[in-house]
Amino acid sequence: MKKLGIVITDGVGFRNFIMSDFVNEVILEFDEVFIYSGLPIECYSDYVVSPKVTIKELPIFKEGKGTWFFRKWKELAHLQRHQDYYGMKDNLVSGYPKSKSIRSLLIKMLYFFTRYIHSNASILFAEKMQFLSFSRHKITKEYVELLHRDKPTHLFFTHQRPAYLAPFLYAGIQNKIPTSTFIFSWDNLASKGRMLGTFDYFLVWSNLMKKELLYFYPNVKAENVKEVGTPQFEPYVIEKYVSSRENFIKKFGLDNNKKTICYSCADVSIGPNDPIVIEAITQAIRNNEIDFPVQLVVRTSPAEDDSRFKTIREKYPEIIWNVPKWVLTRENHVESWSQRIPSEEDIIDLRSLLENVDLNINMCSTMSLDFMLFDKPVINTVFGNLENGRYNDQRFLEYSHFKKVVDSESVTIAKNASELITQINDALSKPEKRKLQRKELIALQISQDLKGTSQRIAKTLSEFNEK
Repeated sequence: MKKLGIVITDGVGFRNFIMSDFVNEVILEFDEVFIYSGLPIECYSDYVVSPKVTIKELPIFKEGKGTWFFRKWKELAHLQRHQDYYGMKDNLVSGYPKSKSIRSLLIKMLYFFTRYIHSNASILFAEKMQFLSFSRHKITKEYVELLHRDKPTHLFFTHQRPAYLAPFLYAGIQNKIPTSTFIFSWDNLASKGRMLGTFDYFLVWSNLMKKELLYFYPNVKAENVKEVGTPQFEPYVIEKYVSSRENFIKKFGLDNNKKTICYSCADVSIGPNDPIVIEAITQAIRNNEIDFPVQLVVRTSPAEDDSRFKTIREKYPEIIWNVPKWVLTRENHVESWSQRIPSEEDIIDLRSLLENVDLNINMCSTMSLDFMLFDKPVINTVFGNLENGRYNDQRFLEYSHFKKVVDSESVTIAKNASELITQINDALSKPEKRKLQRKELIALQISQDLKGTSQRIAKTLSEFNEK
């Protein structure tokens, strides 16, 4: 009997694997499906109705001091081992503690130690000690017993990084259940820290991501890595999320005779320059520096509310705002942002923006790919550096995943307001100019059709189950 366990960790995973066709596809491949959820169980009531599916809410694990120490050791050693990648080195630099607390002193000690000792064997040893440290934890024992009762024949993690799920992976290993994971985002391998643990199988977006995985994790076997694309973009080809241009114009209160620019924000941790860019665009419109009649829609990050834009909203009432309709399902979580889930209305709104605007502007975001999928011109703004005193977002241009974007010439890069205005005029007057480059970048980063993504993943998991 084929029984799949699916681990949903956060709101993005919920959108990708619950609000897509994924559940409908896996119930065709498996006799029984368990959803082990890091979100409250009530979230699923409108989406999962099959009697073959059982949803179980996982108790929240909070790591102790010993577990934290070994996890930190593992992650820092991984970054030190690969600091020739700019993103890894940047994370090392930004993560170095500035205080003199006991925890900060321990981290500084680990920085010194891992600078010299960061072999693959030492990283795996640190992971072994991390797992041993929580093996007797109450929550870990609950996880082991849960999987022992359910007896899934395969366990699929929809995100490879959340450290608080390491005990659940341990529970799967203790029950001798084969495990797989989906590499969550395009920047995770070449700029983020270590995975939460060691999996048996991997699903990746593309051949590029497969090569990165095999490089950063030399113990992984190539035959256990499958290219499936990503469900992140699959809603764009699902009929229920499609709306007309007429609805788009009405919903956002737009002028159909004007071109539309969409600025998509980062979250506050990496997007403190967002208000500066928004103001630059709006002032250019007010001063008639744009060669066309245009209107600006600003979409804020789903990870936060729009409170930090209060001043600019009041100053520029002509801006149209799209605040993502994501609901916070639980407070006091170890990663509270992970507990926000999207509404269907928001997916429809986002898809409508992607299809109908004339130009997207963002700060080195994955949203560049979203808009390219609809063949829209994209400008990436990086207004900050060490010299001008603004948040240094220009450093992201050197990150491995984004350097490929820059080198592809599928986008233009604006480092100040003057460059941005020039590039806006160029993109609006010649929207087809980078069409080929956009198409080539999408093929490099995703490499599979959006249609059939869920079916492809379900069949791959079924194949893993048979091994």
